[in-house]
Amino acid sequence: QVQLVESGGGLVQAGGSLRLSCAASGRTGSRYAMNWFRQAPGKEREFVAAISWSGLAIRYADSIKGRFTISRDNAKNTVYLQMNSLNPEDTAVYYCAAGSTTYSTPNYWGQGTQVTVSS
Repeated sequence: QVQLVESGGGLVQAGGSLRLSCAASGRTGSRYAMNWFRQAPGKEREFVAAISWSGLAIRYADSIKGRFTISRDNAKNTVYLQMNSLNPEDTAVYYCAAGSTTYSTPNYWGQGTQVTVSS
């Protein structure tokens, strides 16, 4: 079992930046790929970014490519999402999730952190 706790969300103006963090605990010895998903009001949850355990494999959703950067620090059991050039369409609850690979359906999910971008 893996527990995931996100932090770093908040209110930011359009054009601003935020960095989300996701701390993992529990079975962190397993080599999980880590993901970020988001869900905007009235919309389905969507994939944002994923990173393999080694950090060598990374993929992004087209909608955030070039603005967001995913990274991880395995020594701290933490994954990050640096979000730049935010716009109101990025407003959503952001979820951290752990899975086997960067393409597999995650097995574990965090509770989410709210990101609100004002225009």
